Amino acid sequence: MDPVEALREIAYWLERGRAETHRVKAYRRAADIVAALSVEQRERLGRTETWTALSGIGPKTAAVIAEAYAGRVPRYLTEVKAKAGQIGAGGRELLAALRGDLHTHSDWSDGGSPIEEMMRRAALIGHEYCALTDHSPRLTVANGLSADRLRRQLEVIAELNAELAPFRILTGIEVDILDDGTLDQDEHLLAELDVVVASVHSKLSMEHDAMTRRMVRAVASPHVDVLGHCTGRLVEGARGTRPESKFNAEVVFEACRQFGTAVEINSRPERRDPPARLIATALERGCLFAVDTDAHAPGQLDFQGYGCERAQASAVPAERVVNTWPADELLAWTADRTVSR
Repeated sequence: MDPVEALREIAYWLERGRAETHRVKAYRRAADIVAALSVEQRERLGRTETWTALSGIGPKTAAVIAEAYAGRVPRYLTEVKAKAGQIGAGGRELLAALRGDLHTHSDWSDGGSPIEEMMRRAALIGHEYCALTDHSPRLTVANGLSADRLRRQLEVIAELNAELAPFRILTGIEVDILDDGTLDQDEHLLAELDVVVASVHSKLSMEHDAMTRRMVRAVASPHVDVLGHCTGRLVEGARGTRPESKFNAEVVFEACRQFGTAVEINSRPERRDPPARLIATALERGCLFAVDTDAHAPGQLDFQGYGCERAQASAVPAERVVNTWPADELLAWTADRTVSR
């Protein structure tokens, strides 16, 4: 087994199991270090078994490298895979119906992995397509993409799509909903993208009526396909907890229905957004949904099971989840909505 592959597999399984970030990063960093070695350097280090001489390689990662270099599946990889349980057992039927993910991030914004690594993993776990939706420029803390950087990213995606076909990377963005409900990116550029997720990331405690107007204006945009993590709440995790934003859910979800904007069921364990009562409201209003991971690393792409479990518990029909649709049908929907509004 290739040592780089072994290290990245361990990082994936640790991440999937929600291990501490520093543990995941240690294996991913070790993979990058080994990947940068020449064939001659690998041979010398393998022959002398001096992997720990490399800065950033400790005893545990060195043991994995040595076993893989010797042609064996590392014991630790076998161990972490054996410990991995099913995610979202109560959402199996919907999970089986999903064809892709419409909300993911790469290291172009605040994700932890390159686009190629994210998308190869998405293909490996069975997705037919996956939208790359890095942040927009206002979110500087997340290294949001300017229009120029987003255009460069589109070129990278085009090249990768040629390599990864028939799997398809969908072009996209998670665009910030600004205070007045306008969108944080050039409208002509938004019109070129396959999928636009619009989310509130600032002034989450805005007054109820103002937040309602803000969200309605955003979902009414001809460019917005999905309303992301609508309450902005955090229920656990390293960032602590955060209460829901206050808005008139019936008005916002009626706008989503009227303008054909899907309501995201965000699968991240620390978000679980929207809460069940709001999923029920959106369902009653006749909304479409998207069950997304909001993944910032490859191991989080399996988090969809959490979202599927919540969607299934709320009796969301699979046909109303847009990422159960084939890619051509999904893209016809996003294109038609942009033209018809």
